Amino acid sequence: MNSIKIGDIVKGQVTGVTPYGVFVSLEDDYTGLVHISEVSDKFVKNLPDKFNIGDIINVKIVDIDEDKSQVKLSIKKIDYKVEQALSMIPESGSGFGLLETNLKKWTDKKYQEINLKTK
Repeated sequence: MNSIKIGDIVKGQVTGVTPYGVFVSLEDDYTGLVHISEVSDKFVKNLPDKFNIGDIINVKIVDIDEDKSQVKLSIKKIDYKVEQALSMIPESGSGFGLLETNLKKWTDKKYQEINLKTK
């Protein structure tokens, strides 16, 4: 794991949230845990209130176990929130309107294709 070192602040993706900590996926197939004691200097009641699976957060590398490909992480005293785009796909039209107007046509067409193949 030459790309990160103890003390580095890197981006990771939340892969699990438990009562005792937040699991984070890092580069190079490493995973890490932000133990609840490393979330804040203040009392943290419920981690799922703060984190969701899929969130991208900044984490500080506290310790690295090369043999297990595991990293101890902290978000104390760092700005861990990363601005995320709400949607990568531009929205257009009227939501499900396109689906509603075309669904029957599309399914009928697919049924016809299937029936032609089975004859």
